[in-house]
Amino acid sequence: MAERITREDALTREGFKHACHIMLYGDSSAKLFGKIPIKHIVLMQMRFDGLLGFPGGFVNPSKETLEAGLSRELHEEVGVAVLVGVDDHISSCLSQSPSSPRLITHFYIKKMSEPELKEIERAAVTTATDHGLEVMGMVRVPLYFLKNGGGLPYFLSHSFICNSRAQLLSALHHCRLLSQGELEKAVRQAEQMRHTHSDDPH
Repeated sequence: MAERITREDALTREGFKHACHIMLYGDSSAKLFGKIPIKHIVLMQMRFDGLLGFPGGFVNPSKETLEAGLSRELHEEVGVAVLVGVDDHISSCLSQSPSSPRLITHFYIKKMSEPELKEIERAAVTTATDHGLEVMGMVRVPLYFLKNGGGLPYFLSHSFICNSRAQLLSALHHCRLLSQGELEKAVRQAEQMRHTHSDDPH
């Protein structure tokens, strides 16, 4: 588990890099196959290294605020200006990863309308400078459950960068997009899939 610290404490620490990422989400009235409610749109992205993560990147607090830096990164990755404020900040954590020992990760959540999210998806492909380079494409998180673990459990069985999987689960709970029981079920099924895949000789 990453050690949580306050945003203010994070900014007083010297010799640390700062990475800011955000979960953009909103409500949806759409239905999968015309019968399974989508309920919510949650955006993540497929990175250049094949890992799933949230939009964002490194920010230098000595040159810009965390939020201004995150807004700049968002413009590069999704192709539209998304204003991020201090009120959108959810957590700051000291990285526990041996590969990034002096890294502080800051996580934000911003709710948007369905048309705004669809515009971000369009712009991420048509105008974002990072599309096809640092970002392979935006993806929606399936928040429903299908037979044999389809939907969220299968999604969680994929590989995520750093602590973004934990950030996703925490954000889904924080925003009450899924119940604690549903999240625990998804995590349990995802772990079972991982074990099944690792045991498969093919």
